[in-house]
Amino acid sequence: MRGLASILSRLWRIPMTGLCFVLFGVGGVLLSLTWFNLLTLFVRDKCVRRRVARRSISLSFRFFLSVVKYLGLLDIQIHDAESLRRERGCLIVANHPSLIDYLMLASVMPETDCLVKSSLLRNPFVCGAIRAADYLVNSQSETLLPQCQQRLANGDTLLIFPEGTRTRPGEKMTLQRGAANIAVRCNRNVRIVTIHCTEHMLGKQCKWYDVPPTRPVFTVTPGEQVAISRFSDAPGQEPALAARRLNQYLLQQLQNVKPPMAGLNDASALS
Repeated sequence: MRGLASILSRLWRIPMTGLCFVLFGVGGVLLSLTWFNLLTLFVRDKCVRRRVARRSISLSFRFFLSVVKYLGLLDIQIHDAESLRRERGCLIVANHPSLIDYLMLASVMPETDCLVKSSLLRNPFVCGAIRAADYLVNSQSETLLPQCQQRLANGDTLLIFPEGTRTRPGEKMTLQRGAANIAVRCNRNVRIVTIHCTEHMLGKQCKWYDVPPTRPVFTVTPGEQVAISRFSDAPGQEPALAARRLNQYLLQQLQNVKPPMAGLNDASALS
């Protein structure tokens, strides 16, 4: 009976996963064509428009993830979400195992900034949200560091996935040095966040219909806040060397993501 229940569960989750992809795509296009365009037209203050857009994105992600959970496609546990909401003026650095990592974090961090790939500006499903929220784009190399400095100084949190793309299963994790360079040169602390999933789903080499035999559980766990002074305050420490040392430390913390302890049940409302 258990085997039959597993088969029936998987047969249900495959079409429902496709439905959720359609829901996300249609929702993204509709929000871009209507709500985010209205914000651009009628909210002239750029800071207010950015704040409203980011909160709107957070609410829409919470709704979408609630639908995904209601349909039984996956479970989500976000531990100590309040500590993430309280963060100000620091970098949030996370590993990147799946397609929904940003959705989970942004759903509980309604005003976070994000460093996005320039290719997403050509994606009709998310480009409107990116522009309305005024996210930082990684192709703006000449102005990126000053923009990061200004936003972090204003109390923004900046979310970065230093792998640059989703983790490739079976391959050794590598981190780009951008996040470490920003932290060192802007003199800002780094909060490490680890994301664990019980099954391989929505990863780099997964198709949407690659549904695992059992319903996966995603767990988001905030880790330590790394004081940047540990890496930048040494006598004669050059910024490039400090960034290299910080990057190595982040790699050590992120490359061996382990399942959360069973006793950690202080999850957010998304659980």
